[in-house]
Amino acid sequence: MGTIHARLAHVGIYAHNKGLLEQFYTTVLGLMVTDSGAGRGGAELTFLSGSAGNHHQLVLASGRPDTLGFNPINQISFMVDSLADLRVVHRRALDNGATDMRVTSHGNAWSCYFKDPEGNTVEAYLDTPFHVPQPHGEPLDLTKSDEQIMRETEAACRADPGFMMMDAFQTALASRLAGQPAPAR
Repeated sequence: MGTIHARLAHVGIYAHNKGLLEQFYTTVLGLMVTDSGAGRGGAELTFLSGSAGNHHQLVLASGRPDTLGFNPINQISFMVDSLADLRVVHRRALDNGATDMRVTSHGNAWSCYFKDPEGNTVEAYLDTPFHVPQPHGEPLDLTKSDEQIMRETEAACRADPGFMMMDAFQTALASRLAGQPAPAR
């Protein structure tokens, strides 16, 4: 049996107020409702996507209990195409009630983290051309120009002993993945 390399395709979350979350994700991230209906277990489902190539990237399901006491969702991450898009998401999130806003440079990505109306952590991000070992994070000022952000990020990354350009990291990772044996059964 050959090696399998799975790719995350979508995330489903239970919601206290599915309509509120639907409005939040369509307004803040520009996702579109692609389908909705009742699931086998009776939960009302809403499917959302921001890509014509994906029927859904996020599923909202009714019926999140109030008794969990702990939100098991660490974060839900969405990739954007540019720093300009990241700035738009940042503004829209704040305008639509997002809390706990944190804007970070990870060296390999620029990220904007916030809580949706039900307290789920959402990340909007885009990749940089650099790699540094993770975790790595420093504050990111989105009021600076794209060029200034790029220069500052590159300088911070080059100061890290694990720095390499992302294409070199991806080539090394591809080699490592190709050499992995299939999991034992």
